[in-house]
Parts: sequence; C-alpha cells; structure tokens
Amino acid sequence: MTIMHVRRLLPRRITLRARLTLIYGGLFFAAGIVLLGSTYGLFHQQISRGGSVRIASLDPGEAPTAVPENAAVRVDGKTLTGDDAQQFLIGERSRIESAATNSLITQGAIALAIVGGVAVGFGWLIAGRTLAPLRQVTETARRIAAAPVAERGLHERIALRGPDDEVKDLADTFDTMVERLDRSFAGQRRFVANASHELRTPLTLSRAMVELAMHRKSASDDLVQLGDDLLEINARHERLITGLLLLASSENEIIEQAPVDLADVVEHVIADTTREAEASGVVVHEDLDETVVSGDALLLERLVQNLVENGIRHNVPADGWVRVTSRMSNDGMVRLEVSNTGPDVPPYDIPMLFEPFRRIDSERLATAKGAGLGLSIVRSVATAHHGDVTAEPRDGGGLVVHVVLPAATDR
Repeated sequence: MTIMHVRRLLPRRITLRARLTLIYGGLFFAAGIVLLGSTYGLFHQQISRGGSVRIASLDPGEAPTAVPENAAVRVDGKTLTGDDAQQFLIGERSRIESAATNSLITQGAIALAIVGGVAVGFGWLIAGRTLAPLRQVTETARRIAAAPVAERGLHERIALRGPDDEVKDLADTFDTMVERLDRSFAGQRRFVANASHELRTPLTLSRAMVELAMHRKSASDDLVQLGDDLLEINARHERLITGLLLLASSENEIIEQAPVDLADVVEHVIADTTREAEASGVVVHEDLDETVVSGDALLLERLVQNLVENGIRHNVPADGWVRVTSRMSNDGMVRLEVSNTGPDVPPYDIPMLFEPFRRIDSERLATAKGAGLGLSIVRSVATAHHGDVTAEPRDGGGLVVHVVLPAATDR
C-alpha cells in the first residue's frame, strides 16, 4: 500500500475532543504503568534481601522446635542445612517472585486496561462537556458565515452563560467583534444610500436638461443627435452606478446572475472605444471564441472596458496595439486575455496597479484620464464573479492581463 493510499485511509482531522481524550487516557495509562513498575521493583528489592533464615514446619499441636541458623525444614519434615538449605531458599524465593510477577504484571495489566477503559470513557464525557461552549461558538460563527449576505447574520450573538473562564472570554470577545462588524456594515449601508442619492441626483438633472434642450422647437438635427448620445451615456452611467452600489452593498457577491457571452461584450466595448483608439493611434485586435459566463452583464462590460481603455491609454506614441482574446479551457473556466504595447513595467510594481488610486510613475499621473480605479474595479468584479485576475509584463513593453471566470453551467 502506497503512502498516498495510507493518507486517504486516515481521517482528515482529529477533533479536539478526541485529542483531549487521548491525552487523558495516555496520562492515566502512563501513571498506571509507572505504579505497577514501582510496586514490582519494591517487591523484588524486598525479596532479594539476604540474612539469616530459619524455616520450620510444625504439625498441629506440636510444640515449636529449635531450628539451627541458616537451616530449612521442608514440608516433608526433612531438615536442610548448608548448601542444600541455600538452594532450597533460592528455589522458594524464585517461586514466590514468579508468582508475584504474574500477579502484578498479568493481572495488574488486565485491571489497568479495564480501569483505563472506564477512565477514557469518562474522559470522553468530560471533554464533551468542557468543549460544549466552544461548539456553541462554532455553530454561531457557522450560521453567520452561511448567511446569503454577510451583514444579514451579524445580528446573532453567542451570549454564553457560565463560569468566568477562558472560554467565556473567547465568546464575549467574539460577540464584541460581531457587534463592531454589525455597526460597520450599518455605517456602510448608510454610506451607500447617501452615495446613491448624491450620485444619481446630478445624473437625473443632466438628463432633464438634455431632454429639455432636445425638445426645443429651434433644436437642430445635430443637437438632437448629440442629445440622444448624451442620454445614452447618461443611462449607461446610471446603470453603472446602480451596479457598483449593488456590488458594494452585497459584499462583492452577485445575487442575481444571468448567462453573458464575453465575446459579445468585448465586441461592444471595442466598438465604443474605436474613436479613442483611432485618436491615440492604437489598433485593437480581437480573437474571440464563444465564452459564456454567469454574472451581471453591466459589471462584466465594465471589466472589459477598463482593460481595453487601460491598454489604449497606457500605450506607445506610435504603432501601438491592443489584443483581446477569449477562450474556453478544458477545466470549465473562461479565460480572457488583454495585452498591449507600452512602456516597460517592473514586475514588482504590478501588485500596486490593482490598488485604488495608485499609478506607477509621475508621467502616468500627469497624463492619466482616469482616477486610478481601473484595475481595482476589474479585480473587484472578477472576485464578485468567483474569478481571479493576474498581470505580467510583456516582452518588449506593456502588460498582459489574464482574467479567469467560471463558465456558465446553464447557457
């Protein structure tokens, strides 16, 4: 049997209750063995002592008779002296020592095993009662973690009653932590509600002003076309704000999901960024397969748009390009790759690109059109869809960004 097979047969973990029981039982058996060994040693030491011995056999009613020193009288009445008496004594001592050894070792071991089994059983019960408060802590934490949205389970408390010991300190500390998290999430909900109002109000006003200008009798066709474009952009921003606020309020978890083909999203984003790419002298290439994921279409569009826009804006002055590919891998994952030409990026600076409001150098800070949230939003959206995003420097300059998302099971 191989080592791998042995590991599979072994339990994945040993519970704390079982470990405590093993410790109790091990200590009990160790103490019992030491006690038996000490008793046997003392008995053997007592038997082995030398000295003058007189052994006599008396019949009932018979008066004691004097026995010479270092002499022995056997049961049959024969008196032994000298070497014969010494050999007789050695044999008797050996017989007594053998009987004592059998009694102490064999019968004592049986008694120790029985009493030890009872002690292990009591140890199992005592460990269970001792760890009962910890199970209460674990069950409460599991219920909080299993809530569909984390903030919905933060109202629960352990409220452990019992002696003021380490376990109660742990439960009280856990309750204090959950209470602080509950207050933090409550503050986040208030912030999201206020931010939602503050962000939607100017968009609503701008939409009203654009519609008012479009419906004037003196409005030209160009003005009406411009108004339509502005209303479309305004509506998209409203949907984006709604999606981002939903993402913030749901702790990076997309509750309502639908099948989305990333190839369609990429084509739509490339069409929207054509003007910016042409103005920057950047050519956008696409190599797309049908790649269906499950999630929020608007947030996935923002993910792709941020990657494409970053590839266009952080590029070389001339003959630059951006390449977008999407593939379905054999492991059931959708892989989106966006690469571009551009300045050299040190590998140790790449993790900083995914942090909010962070850029690599002052040149980008001076010429950047965004707020430094592009890749941080990409990572947030990918995490919300149970995916991941990584980046690496491209040979010759620029970046290669890899996005991995689970493929939709129901298309």
